[in-house]
Amino acid sequence: MNELSLSNGVRIPQLGYGVYQIAKEDCARCVLDALKTGYRHIDTAQAYYNEEEVGTAIVESGIPREEIFLTSKVWIENYGYENAKRSVEESLRKLQTDYIDLMLLHQPFGDYYGAWRALEELYRAGKLRAIGVSNFYPDRLVDLCAFSSVRPMVNQVETHPFNQQTDAQKWMEKYGVRIEGWAPFGEGRGNLFHQPVIEEIGKKYGKTAAQTILRWNMQRQIIAIPKSTHIERMKENFDIFDFELSDEDMQRIALLDRKTSLFFSHSDPNTVEWFAGLVRGQEEIKGGHRE
Repeated sequence: MNELSLSNGVRIPQLGYGVYQIAKEDCARCVLDALKTGYRHIDTAQAYYNEEEVGTAIVESGIPREEIFLTSKVWIENYGYENAKRSVEESLRKLQTDYIDLMLLHQPFGDYYGAWRALEELYRAGKLRAIGVSNFYPDRLVDLCAFSSVRPMVNQVETHPFNQQTDAQKWMEKYGVRIEGWAPFGEGRGNLFHQPVIEEIGKKYGKTAAQTILRWNMQRQIIAIPKSTHIERMKENFDIFDFELSDEDMQRIALLDRKTSLFFSHSDPNTVEWFAGLVRGQEEIKGGHRE
């Protein structure tokens, strides 16, 4: 398993397993299957409503806690200094652990500065080994880096061949922030699994489109967290460390970049309004995505 170093020296497995949209009744089984397959990086969130199941699976696996890299995220309704502190303590309880390897702020809205101060304090106290953000566009990331005593170590953003985040990655690198990609397959949108260039490159190496996409992520130094509820797909996604894409093939995939989200824009006022509606409980505001 490839590992990358975060800015504070903590090592993170580059390939993880995400549990977004996995039902509570399936989550423990899926995490156990992922751990049996060889994954040692599990990504969950308060907003996924399955932290307890993730914690149960980790305990039942029998794998020493220090061998598993565990990520969770603070949801926006828990932002603000005091609320964020309490929510992390609750996540620790649900996950049945004394520490979390990486805690992220899930969205760039609301009192994320207050929440960040809480993460800084918990990081210094040793309850969080690393802290970071998710879905922060370059302007908000640079702002947080400039006015915080501890800079984010990770920024988890939508990253796949149709939205490659090349400009955002440059800004992250400037501030020592690792890029982590959610939806590395774009949830199959835009017929990504059957994109001719990716299929052709995969056949060249005897690999599937999914394996080709994940290998592309690895070579771009991107942390990727694919999700599947089927152990056969978990194994397929994990089998990407026995080949390497050529520079030419990497460039061919680079040309697929549309530089736009397959889901929504966090800078769109309608998106901001929708997330604000979630916090206020305004059910009339529809649509959106929690990843």
